[in-house]
Amino acid sequence: QVQLVESGGGLVQAGDSLRLSCAASGRTFSSYAMGWFRQAPGKEREFVAAINWIGSIPFYADSVKGRFTISRDNAKNTLYLQMNSLKPEDTAVYYCAASNLLGVTTTPREYDYWGQGTQVTVSS
Repeated sequence: QVQLVESGGGLVQAGDSLRLSCAASGRTFSSYAMGWFRQAPGKEREFVAAINWIGSIPFYADSVKGRFTISRDNAKNTLYLQMNSLKPEDTAVYYCAASNLLGVTTTPREYDYWGQGTQVTVSS
């Protein structure tokens, strides 16, 4: 199995940028497709972005397309989410997740391991 730890969250103003990181340990990081999800208070967890095991196929939710970039460094066992032009509606706890599927998936139940989350708050 793999252990995931997110970092990089914080309080920013609208229009600012943040980069989230997700450090993986345990089983070989490159064995997993990876994803980012978020959950705002009172809302269900929603898909943000995903990337396949080798990092060649990213996929984004429409709400973040063009603003967020997902990437991975398999040599460093780390997943990233570069978030630009942040909006107040991006405020949420952000989670990284690992899937035993090698390809991109947007469905939370297809992810096998989850981090503890990092808070992102965007003020207007």
